[in-house]
Amino acid sequence: MIRKYRCEDRHKVLNMMREFYSSPAVLHKIPEQNYAKTLDEAEKSSPYLDVFILEYGNDTAGYALMAYTYSNEAGGNVAWIEEIYVLPEYRSKGLGREFITFIKREYGDFARIRLEVEQSNDGATRLYKREGFEELAYCQYIIDKKH
Repeated sequence: MIRKYRCEDRHKVLNMMREFYSSPAVLHKIPEQNYAKTLDEAEKSSPYLDVFILEYGNDTAGYALMAYTYSNEAGGNVAWIEEIYVLPEYRSKGLGREFITFIKREYGDFARIRLEVEQSNDGATRLYKREGFEELAYCQYIIDKKH
């Protein structure tokens, strides 16, 4: 089951974020205060993000973070799958595929659904390709506000 984040999920999601950002699925760690800021925004019903809880049976099995923007290139609204994290004991049970199916259904009227993946994350890359995602050959640049 996939459902929206609720305040009572906070502790579990914070722990999963710590695990996610300590894993090889990401290029680098981020400041831990970012986790709380993100959940604070979700709890304020920000129009820019949603957090979803992935459940297996009655257990919290993972979370996903969505961000929203508009793209002239895409010609409309874009839903970004910012993070998908499934706890190790729930991997290979179809939760990632189920989440992608959910997102395609819920955001089917968006011009684009986009995500990023660490190149060494072979399992996720295979899933995304099977689900119809195409690789974009962009080189991205950023300026981060110093913390």
